[in-house]
Amino acid sequence: MAAPGGADVGQDGGARTEYGGARSGARWRRTERRDYGKMAAPAGRDGGGTGRDGAERAASGGDGGAGERRSRMEGGERLLPKGFPKLKNDTFLRAARGEETEHTPVWCMRQAGRYLPEFRETRAAQDFFATCRSPKLCCELTLQPLRRFPLDAAIIFSDILVVPQALGMEVVMVPGKGPTFTEPLKEVEDLLKLRQKVDVTAELGYVFQAITLTRHSLEGRVPLIGFSGAPWTLMSYMIEGGGSTTMAKAKSWLYRHPEASHRLLRLLADVVTDYLVGQVAAGAQALQLFESHAGHLGPEQFQDFALPYIRDISQAVKSKLKEEALPLVPMIIFAKDAHYALRDLAHAGYEVVGLDWTIRPQEARAQTGKDVTLQGNLDPCALYAPKVSRGHCQQWGLVPACVKGHLPQFPHLQCWLMS
Repeated sequence: MAAPGGADVGQDGGARTEYGGARSGARWRRTERRDYGKMAAPAGRDGGGTGRDGAERAASGGDGGAGERRSRMEGGERLLPKGFPKLKNDTFLRAARGEETEHTPVWCMRQAGRYLPEFRETRAAQDFFATCRSPKLCCELTLQPLRRFPLDAAIIFSDILVVPQALGMEVVMVPGKGPTFTEPLKEVEDLLKLRQKVDVTAELGYVFQAITLTRHSLEGRVPLIGFSGAPWTLMSYMIEGGGSTTMAKAKSWLYRHPEASHRLLRLLADVVTDYLVGQVAAGAQALQLFESHAGHLGPEQFQDFALPYIRDISQAVKSKLKEEALPLVPMIIFAKDAHYALRDLAHAGYEVVGLDWTIRPQEARAQTGKDVTLQGNLDPCALYAPKVSRGHCQQWGLVPACVKGHLPQFPHLQCWLMS
């Protein structure tokens, strides 16, 4: 995450690099490959069903009629999480599961962002988190890059810090600084201020509505990825109050208040689990967990305060998906800079392990074995190269996908495309 913007922003998924957003009068010429130029934008419907009740929970495929997919709710039309159009390009999902694919699928962790003039125009009108709470705008921002580029997946526009907000904390986006907590956690007693039981449908239903609306609006062209921050990364933001180069305040909690740290991490893990299950119920076809601040922990701290909750989330999500007869979607774990933990992450219950660009993929494969798919590893600055050739792709590790092979992804792409 980190601020998928601002001063210290980071690696969560969903385009977050943009906080202010100047308008741009010039429009880039659209690339209309693979019919992306014809992709439907949301036609004024604000949101989708929360997907938490009965048959509405079924995130099924197939061609349902428009009348069957809509329900009048609270004075407005909202699409229900069922009757989704049939998926036409499942390359990303097959690669995530380790299956053979005709080409190597590509998606960007920050596909939406201010490198797009239309993104700046859409975002200039209101506050960042107000945008996150608008299903219609989140849908539009998610679709924008797919109208230009022949990508193999979409990732919902949102932010990892909606989870602390659901716990009752106030987070604001400060131009030039990034996400800021008005009252960060300072003492153990501050944990009492957090909601101990979170109704994710009530607190985060707008994300579920955005996922449902986007899934319908994609018209089956590519799969839709949902995501959340992992407990340690969320905890560090909640204590630091924003971005930090050292995470010293948060790390001090681990040493000074280990029991309280575990209580907070457990609370976050439980909320994240319900949140991710709700995203699948709403229509997400894959899930990514971002432990963006893993690199601030040493191996022992990671083993004690990060890895157990990463494992628990995977196990609990898969168990609840089975219980609720929801699709068992592939799950991705990305623990930035945690090279020392790749072997453990490969056995944490995720189908895909994300890599940053500071490790050779061959070394990562040696540590992870052949039972997971690897994703990422491309240095975003490589896109500054004047011409991208097949040789570049081979040099950067973009090899053809194969069984339990490599799933290229451009980490934090929009960070590097900003001007």
